[in-house]
Amino acid sequence: MQVLFKIIRQTKNSGARIQIYTLDVEPGNTILDCLNRIKWEQDGSLAFRKNCRNTICGSCAMRINGNSALACKENVGSTLRVTPPSDSGVPEITVAPMGNMPVIKDLVVDMESFWDNLEAVEPYVSTNARQVPEREFLQTPSEREQLDQTGNCILCGACYSECNAREVNPDFVGPHALAKAYRMVADSRDRQTEERLEKYNQGTEGVWGCTRCYYCNTVCPMGVAPMDQIGKIKQEILDRKDAQASRSIRHRKVLIDLVKEGGWIDERRFGLQVVGNSFRDIKGLISLGPLGLRMLARGKFPFTFEPSEGASTVRALIESVQSLESEQPHI
Repeated sequence: MQVLFKIIRQTKNSGARIQIYTLDVEPGNTILDCLNRIKWEQDGSLAFRKNCRNTICGSCAMRINGNSALACKENVGSTLRVTPPSDSGVPEITVAPMGNMPVIKDLVVDMESFWDNLEAVEPYVSTNARQVPEREFLQTPSEREQLDQTGNCILCGACYSECNAREVNPDFVGPHALAKAYRMVADSRDRQTEERLEKYNQGTEGVWGCTRCYYCNTVCPMGVAPMDQIGKIKQEILDRKDAQASRSIRHRKVLIDLVKEGGWIDERRFGLQVVGNSFRDIKGLISLGPLGLRMLARGKFPFTFEPSEGASTVRALIESVQSLESEQPHI
C-alpha cells in the first residue's frame, strides 16, 4: 500500500518544515524500515538515530503521529490503525523529533539535559555498599525481583520527551531519572536510602515535580511505568515525614484525610490546611485571598459541605489500603 510520510525537518536554531515522502510499504514494515528506505532511496540528507533495530538500544526514539516511540518497534499497520484517515484518502504517518530536547538536525535531538538529569539522581549503588570484604554481596530472589521492572529501562528518552512537568519546569529531573532513582531506593545493596529520599524530596526538582499526567507510562516501550516508580518514592517519603515537613507532603496527607472524612474534598478546609498550614503560614493564608475573592465574586465559593454518598465505604477502602501498606516491609 502507498503511505505518505510527513517528516518534520529542521537544523539547529532554525524553524521546522514538513517534507513529504511517498513509499509503497507493507503493514508489517517498521517505521525504521521506512525511514531507512527514504534515506537510501530518496533523500540521503535525512538524519535520524538507529542502532540495534531490535528494541534494545533505545536509539531510534522519535515522535510518531504525535507520540514518542521506538521506530524499530512501531510498524505501519499498528500506527495506521490508531490514525484518523487523511482528507486525501492516502494514509499518512507524521514523524517528528522528540520533545523537551533541542533539535540538532531533523529527528536527532541533543540529549545532554537527559543525561545530566540522570546523573543528578546518582543512579548507581553507593560506594559503601560495594566495599564488602572478601565475599560477594548476595541478594535473595525476592530482593532481586524488586529491581526487574526498573531494570528494563533502555534510556530511550520517550518518557522525558512527553513529560509535561519537564516542559514547564526546567528544574524537574524527569521520569527516566526518578525511575532509576527508585531502582536505587529498592536495591538491598545500597546503603544511602535515607540520603537519597531526602534528595528526591527537594522542591519540584524531585518527585513532587511530577504532575501525574501518565504520559510517561503510556509511551514507555519497555513497561517501566516511570510514574508508578515516582509514586513508590513518594510513599517512602510520606511514611517517614509528617504534614509539617513541606507543603507537598501536607497536600497529600490532607487530601487523604479529607476524603476519608467526607468521601470527597472539602475545598474550604483544603486550602486553609495545605497552603495556610492550618493558620500557621501567614504568607500562605494571604496568598489565598485573591483566589477566595474571585471565587466569591463568581459564586463559586462553597459555604457549606455535604459528605458524599458512600463516604463510609470510601473511608473503609482507604483504611484497608493503608492497613495493607503498613504490613509491607519498609525499604
